[in-house]
Amino acid sequence: MSRPAVSVVIPVYNSESHLAPLVERLAAVMQEHASCFEVILVEDDGRDSSWSVIQTLAKKYPYLVGIKLMRNYGQHNALLCGIRNGRYEVIVTIDDDLQNPPEEIPALLKKLSEGNDVVYGTPREQQHGFLRNIASTVTKIALQSVMGAETARSVSSFRAFRTQLRDAFADYRGPYVSIDVLLTWGTRRFGSVTVRHDARQAGRSNYAFLSLVRHAVNMLTGFTTIPLRVASIIGLIFTAFGGVLLFFILGRYLLHGAVVPGFAFLASTVTILSGAQLFALGVIGEYLARMHFRLMDKPSYAVMEYAGSGEPAGAGGHGSLHSEAAHRDKETFRR
Repeated sequence: MSRPAVSVVIPVYNSESHLAPLVERLAAVMQEHASCFEVILVEDDGRDSSWSVIQTLAKKYPYLVGIKLMRNYGQHNALLCGIRNGRYEVIVTIDDDLQNPPEEIPALLKKLSEGNDVVYGTPREQQHGFLRNIASTVTKIALQSVMGAETARSVSSFRAFRTQLRDAFADYRGPYVSIDVLLTWGTRRFGSVTVRHDARQAGRSNYAFLSLVRHAVNMLTGFTTIPLRVASIIGLIFTAFGGVLLFFILGRYLLHGAVVPGFAFLASTVTILSGAQLFALGVIGEYLARMHFRLMDKPSYAVMEYAGSGEPAGAGGHGSLHSEAAHRDKETFRR
């Protein structure tokens, strides 16, 4: 297998203690398994000194690029920024907490060379809490309905894909981002490989239960019309229920000369039908809110500062794929 040129993209949030060992381990792996490589650290406006650490690392390692966002946009938005700044033929995304071992990257690259366009590193056993594991499962089920691919159940933030796939979403603008959904716009050739998943060495996850639930909702309402269809089905069900109820009342009146007595019956019926109507209105309102944000042209991210020159490490830039999007981002920042 020929060694590819690789851009490693890492979203960073409150991980100052992890960055130095992560970069060192990445360098050791990529020097052996990539023809050349770069490491892109996207600092998502955290509350610690991660950006200072990135600036220090950028001075020490010429192949490292630091990007600081103006505010906290979220993990997938930070990933999109890093992906658009990648220069090489393969992009690897990995978390900043060392739970995804860099030593497993060669397994992703090998699987990618077998004809896949996207490969996920699926943990053998997730080292998360009970609620976090439940939320991750729910998110994967939601993603499967969006992606229409069985491998959606194997998705993780540890992934490798061909850089040319980003052409499919080069013009995407909007505050709600799901990298996994955007990748489906360019290919259906997904694969997965089982990898080790280490326990978190320090701190706690910044992607907790509620964040994952929010991400699942964003995927469903931002990239698919499934909630609208569910609302329509519920409307049809309760319309049929109302018709049956009307038939029952009319039949009782014709047969017995009396209507159904009791306030409880009437109140329950009104409550059920009103709840269905409010649910449908809520779904429609969610879509209108997203249309509102898109009309506002709210960006996916905005860059405050760059660190490092990003000189390639390895065999003299072989396989370089210079990013027009990255160049445009940097020129905009300079202006």
